[in-house]
Amino acid sequence: MRITTRLLKDIGKMLDKYSRFHPSPLSIKQFIDFGENACERTSFLFLRKELPVRLANIMKEIHLLPENLLSMPSVEMVRSWYERSFEEILEFENAGSEDKKAMAKFCEALIKIRNRHSNVVQTMAQGVIELKESHEPDPKTEHSIQYFLDRFYMNRISIRMLINQHTSLFGNENNTHPRNIGSIDRNCNVASIVEDAYENAKFLCDQYYLTSPGLVVEQCDVISPNSTICIDYVPSHLYHMLFELFKNSMRAVVEYHGTEADEFPPLKVLIARGREDLTIKLSDKGGGIPRSCTELLFQYMYSTAPQPSASGLNSAPLAGYGYGLPLSRLYARYFRGDLILTSCEGYGTDALIYLKALSNEANEMLPVFNKTSSKHYSSAVGASDWIAPPGPPPPAPSPQGLRHISNLPLNTAAKQSVVVRKFSQQHKNKNL
Repeated sequence: MRITTRLLKDIGKMLDKYSRFHPSPLSIKQFIDFGENACERTSFLFLRKELPVRLANIMKEIHLLPENLLSMPSVEMVRSWYERSFEEILEFENAGSEDKKAMAKFCEALIKIRNRHSNVVQTMAQGVIELKESHEPDPKTEHSIQYFLDRFYMNRISIRMLINQHTSLFGNENNTHPRNIGSIDRNCNVASIVEDAYENAKFLCDQYYLTSPGLVVEQCDVISPNSTICIDYVPSHLYHMLFELFKNSMRAVVEYHGTEADEFPPLKVLIARGREDLTIKLSDKGGGIPRSCTELLFQYMYSTAPQPSASGLNSAPLAGYGYGLPLSRLYARYFRGDLILTSCEGYGTDALIYLKALSNEANEMLPVFNKTSSKHYSSAVGASDWIAPPGPPPPAPSPQGLRHISNLPLNTAAKQSVVVRKFSQQHKNKNL
């Protein structure tokens, strides 16, 4: 659809206009309730206002990034994608609400936008690499980038969630299961996704090390004892979190005990549902990590992984940009959950995923552009108001360490493998 000259001239004003509105967070229950009585007109009217608001809020923050990052070619490309998508959605701002052709074109535009943004994570990560190679980021720049990327990727997850729901319900895309409402499974079997994520991570581990640890799963449900634990959730989000954690744990266990070990201590997963939380705890005996390194694992600027090659053919099959753990934590937090790592150095690590047990409490957590968020990009990193004798800097994990494997796209290793295996597509994540 052509963008008119008038719209191009007014795009700055429109950005200011929509950035003044706050996004409207939805709960999983609201997604479900709407999907059960889906009305394309209602969805069209909501999205043509809500999507520009979410885009404008994060685009305003992009403008506040440090100039040396904004000038990186990859970041400029991402910025242009967002501007173009914002313009394309605005084309429908005044379209007739009863115009079926306009609604059909709107659905096509959403698919086009989703496809355009399919490589945003990798491209923005490349922009950070370009910055690190050309400049020495100061603490203020690192703070701004960490703050921004958490919000940027969370905003991206939310936008793709809205797009996926609309295109699944009103486009030509078919749900993988009749009980699904768009991306949401009304009866998401947690243990089944645990098994699926484990098997795919095991396949990679077996290929690379020719061995892998086993799995023991235990369930505890105070709501309905002795029953299979199921919740309303987005299976692809949960799969992504678990797959990343299994990769980390498997590599830690194999390398800590040695590939020649007769057997490995199994990975243990506890699935516990209470009245408020559903908790998934993954425990390994992979030697753990120093406490000083734990939070660094969630830093986008901190990675010992080598830069991934464009083809992906020259890197180890368990290596990536190092964004797996930070992104997994965002997926957990998106619907008001969390992901926490607790490690005992010299023993092993527990990773806990917290999800809301009730769909009406699982609300989107969305970034908002305002004076408070703006200050994070302009204020210097303050001096500490605590004092202690300086200790040694946190040790960098070895190239074989935990963070090195935290963000491998599933298909990268599959392309490299000698043994051909078809991965399950049940939990394919369009939100990535």
